[in-house]
Amino acid sequence: MAKILIADDEPNIVTLIRRYAEREGYEVTGVSDGRQAIEACRNDSFDVIILDVMMPDTDGFTACKKIREFTETPVIMLSARGTEFGKLHGFEVGVDDYVTKPFSPMELIARIKVALKRSTPKTEEKKEEILTAGGIVIDIPGMTVTVDGEKTELTAKEYALLKYLAENQGIVLSREQILNAVWGYDDSIVDRTVDWQIKLLRNKLGAYRDSIKTVRGVGYKFET
Repeated sequence: MAKILIADDEPNIVTLIRRYAEREGYEVTGVSDGRQAIEACRNDSFDVIILDVMMPDTDGFTACKKIREFTETPVIMLSARGTEFGKLHGFEVGVDDYVTKPFSPMELIARIKVALKRSTPKTEEKKEEILTAGGIVIDIPGMTVTVDGEKTELTAKEYALLKYLAENQGIVLSREQILNAVWGYDDSIVDRTVDWQIKLLRNKLGAYRDSIKTVRGVGYKFET
């Protein structure tokens, strides 16, 4: 049984998500602010964490950043703000996915299922493998990346994105393909999530930032 943590200061939102999540057989814990969410994650393990952005005491972004210090559990952020800055900041602190309020409970459940599926280890992916692209080295078993010998700190999504691009060097990948491979979305769901994550990833590749090339009107291609 998957364990879900919900942090939102609106009791009706927690009740709504709990109702739909428990119908799916998930065990749900609800808290009302970011500080409580951090403490809950320190005292228990969860499979998916849902955080509201605007909460008293500690907001969702701050809570996510603190939680990322000790766990890579998928984080879905609930936000009434759909600005580019808000999403970029969320990705920088380790948010995996966004759902904008008001939201469809069934869409949120679908995204929870995707997060659970993608965070479940697959036996065939545990084999030792190293990907190299110029001065970029991706240690798949260790989930670490070095650039010209220096370790580069990436979020879980940045790592997954870089790994997918490097595995398909020289191939033009559409935004739909990237969303499906890295986020697990259906091809019909297209937004600027890919563009924002590409921007953040480029900033961490230093001299190799231009290895991720934009193919106008299509998507991206990785070449070194």
